[in-house]
Amino acid sequence: MAAATMLAYPGFATQAYALKIFGLTLFESDDDKEDVVNPVNYAPTLNTGNADSKLKERLETTTSLVADKDKPVSGDLGLVIKAREDRDRIVAVLYEEARYGGTVKITIAGTDLDRLPPNPTFDHSRPVPVSVSVDPGPVFTLGRVTLKGDAAQFKAEDYDLETGGPAGSVAIIKAGERIVQDLKKDGRPLAKLTTRDVVADHRTNTVDVTIAAASGPVAPFGEVTVKGSRDVNAEFVRRYSRLDKGGRYSPEQLKKAGDRLRELNVFSSVTIREADKLAPDGSLPLMIEVSEGKFRYYGFGAEYSSIDGAGLSGYWGHRNLFGNAESLRIEGKVSGIGATTDVTTFNYSAGMYFAKPGFFLPEMRLESSLVAKRETPDSYTANSITELTQLAYELNDTDTVKGGGEIAWIDAEDGLGSHTYLTLSLPVSFERDARDNKLDPTSGYRAMISAKPSYEIYSSEIFSSFEGAISGYLGLGEDDRVVLAARLSAGTVVGGGSLANIPTTRRFFAGGGGSVRGYGYQEISPYNASGEAVGGRSYTIGSFEARLKVTEKIGIVPFLDVGAVSTEMVPDFSDIRMGAGIGLRYATPFGPIRVDVALPLNRYEGGSRYGIYAGIGQSF
Repeated sequence: MAAATMLAYPGFATQAYALKIFGLTLFESDDDKEDVVNPVNYAPTLNTGNADSKLKERLETTTSLVADKDKPVSGDLGLVIKAREDRDRIVAVLYEEARYGGTVKITIAGTDLDRLPPNPTFDHSRPVPVSVSVDPGPVFTLGRVTLKGDAAQFKAEDYDLETGGPAGSVAIIKAGERIVQDLKKDGRPLAKLTTRDVVADHRTNTVDVTIAAASGPVAPFGEVTVKGSRDVNAEFVRRYSRLDKGGRYSPEQLKKAGDRLRELNVFSSVTIREADKLAPDGSLPLMIEVSEGKFRYYGFGAEYSSIDGAGLSGYWGHRNLFGNAESLRIEGKVSGIGATTDVTTFNYSAGMYFAKPGFFLPEMRLESSLVAKRETPDSYTANSITELTQLAYELNDTDTVKGGGEIAWIDAEDGLGSHTYLTLSLPVSFERDARDNKLDPTSGYRAMISAKPSYEIYSSEIFSSFEGAISGYLGLGEDDRVVLAARLSAGTVVGGGSLANIPTTRRFFAGGGGSVRGYGYQEISPYNASGEAVGGRSYTIGSFEARLKVTEKIGIVPFLDVGAVSTEMVPDFSDIRMGAGIGLRYATPFGPIRVDVALPLNRYEGGSRYGIYAGIGQSF
């Protein structure tokens, strides 16, 4: 009965960790530090018996009497309450470790916890002695496992419930939750467990488990209401969630709807609540509960490369311009600081970016930008103004197509002379993103292909650029402690007559942090007779990484980058450049912080000797 009671209330076992982790108090403000009324000091001891090192460590971190030993409790009764809560937590840990025969004994001032009077009084002339003794007992295994009701259609071993296997309480609880989730995936929103019986046999050190479930009827999504939306149009929220289409109930679609609304960046929180019963028409009513965040924002940024110098940027934005989550961002940037002292050689850019999600259709997004730049890499100097407007349409959860129009004015000077270009283009692209995580993927892949047919007005030349890229990820070992990652990208320009008729910024270069590391930005290129980089018509780049976890927070990444740029439409690979190095990763909630150091394996004469790169997220 004790085991069944503990499993019925799994949440209480983790309540002690709300503010404390490994004895450290987190997120505590001065307002949280209040004077203790009637303080009572105590001196705890913990005896874990024959517990192994892992269990001993868990018990030590679980026992708040020990973790808080330097903090007095409020009154004698407060000490008793703390001891009772500790006993419950310790028993929960024992059950999680499949120790159903363990015992916990706590004495205060030499008296057993259960024998203390309702209002005890202790001697305060010295810290009150508290003794916690734990006998872990034997490890139990699973005995007979029975699935009943609508759960009988499943196999117990598919839920890690197999005779002779681990019998920890968490595994049993999760199995029940997964059974309910699998029933809900079949479009049954009212699925629930009806029985979860756990019986421990202390003669055989086994645990018999019986789980029964009721699936309930299949139902579609019903009426969708929105709560908490003030400045963001509630009808837009309902439509953009895509839950108002009346499709068949799906937990996955609920999750995707929540993620979709969060990605708008106009809400500080999004919760989708399901009704506890079906509507008269058999559908499931839903409520989208949102809390609006701050719409206006601004910020500043800085970056540094040992090769390209430092950069500064600033931006201002609005996330809800007209009430339907339209975003406007104005930004400016200067880079190349420190690479030289001549301000005319710095890189400058200023731009306005506008986006309207749910443009006519929930799956469609309008994007428009106006950007002015001055670029001064070693290979050329270019001043440009570019206007781009395009529509993005989500075909499904992984596939997106884009198409639009672009007009660009470019005034450039490079190894082929000085030229001015005015180019009209119709860019189109397709992207499939099947990664499990965008900032730190461990499985899946991402593929992109694009075409940009263009007309250069001044020279009356027609040309098109085509590019494609694919990256893949394979996690190995427990918890994906090793991830193999690879990326291959290639591009070509077709038409345009001579190379000089193709705008400088549309030619291909390689080298730098997002390309072949170890080389300077755009250092990899065909060169003219004077040793000036002129860019190419085609390129191929490959990158290979082994992402190794040293600890849960720290990882190292040896890598190799290979690239070639050619003046021909098809790369001839006559000049292949390679860079290799090692990176450091530090995991954070918003993605890994990345620092890479790379060396060019066959550097150009007088070219860069090494490169140091930093950023957030993996390199690809």
